[in-house]
Amino acid sequence: MKTAKRFLSLVSALALVAAFTLPSTALAEKTRLGFGGGPEGGTFQYFSNGIASRLSKMLPDVEVSNMASAGSVENVRRANSGEIDFGIAYSGDTYLARNGRLTNDTTKYPNVMAMAFLYGAPAHLVVLEGSGIKEVADLEGKRIAVGGAGSGAAAAAQRYFSALGLWDKMNVEFIGYSKAAAAIGDGLIDAMWVFAGFPNSSIIQAAASNKIKILDTFSAGEKGGAFEQYPFYAALTIPAGTYSGVDYDVKSFQDSALWVASKDVAPEHVYNALANIYTKDGLSYMVKVKSTAKSMSIEGALTGIVTPVHPGAQKFWKEQGLTLTEAQMGN
Repeated sequence: MKTAKRFLSLVSALALVAAFTLPSTALAEKTRLGFGGGPEGGTFQYFSNGIASRLSKMLPDVEVSNMASAGSVENVRRANSGEIDFGIAYSGDTYLARNGRLTNDTTKYPNVMAMAFLYGAPAHLVVLEGSGIKEVADLEGKRIAVGGAGSGAAAAAQRYFSALGLWDKMNVEFIGYSKAAAAIGDGLIDAMWVFAGFPNSSIIQAAASNKIKILDTFSAGEKGGAFEQYPFYAALTIPAGTYSGVDYDVKSFQDSALWVASKDVAPEHVYNALANIYTKDGLSYMVKVKSTAKSMSIEGALTGIVTPVHPGAQKFWKEQGLTLTEAQMGN
């Protein structure tokens, strides 16, 4: 009898030990995913940190860690190698990387896949009202600020104006937005190029002291074949009244900041991540993280994506009633 009691006590003790160890075992079984953002304080970092924090809290089987990054191109390369699982990258960089067309890099990066559109960065081409510049073609021989050397804005300007045959016919100045806003008012430049979300503070600055115009960049780009050459750009309208004195809609185009994933991330993790963020509560949360997230929606989730979409994301978006293009399907 005593032996039986000892045996039962031993079984009870073992069961108690097992009960205490189960939570840590369950925690150890969580899938850990890395999310590549961007430089500290930048928009990419706000988005990646916000998404990572929410997914770690809301999804019981994953823990997502936000990881600092130099930005779009680094995230494409690291997602391609599997060094990170999720990341944020421009549609343009994703497309060029997959096709071996990154600047000074002919390596192809086929293992990075799109998940969803987050927000757009549109082109603004600003001139003074009395400059006599009425359309993009009038910039030949003019002085134009395109952003700092090596910036995304300058790269976008070179792609766009080269496609139109204007890049080598203008006097290009590699100066940042704030300096350009002051320079255009002082007559040191004839035009300023801004590739960023609207309303943009530097254009507000320029409009506060000068009567400005914003040129239609979409029509010229369409006519010049820029969007055939760079199909990741999407049409966009900057609404009338966005800037002081600009009381008309401006036809423009944008590159798209995308949520991307490594090809090797399990489809269920991609599906569940989207299913959590793209809810009413999830989207409301993202707007609180960064107001730029107002651009996020189910209806616009495939905007600007011209590369293959991850299988887990394909399943989710099809269930939401969206139709994927052949390029998005990977065909």
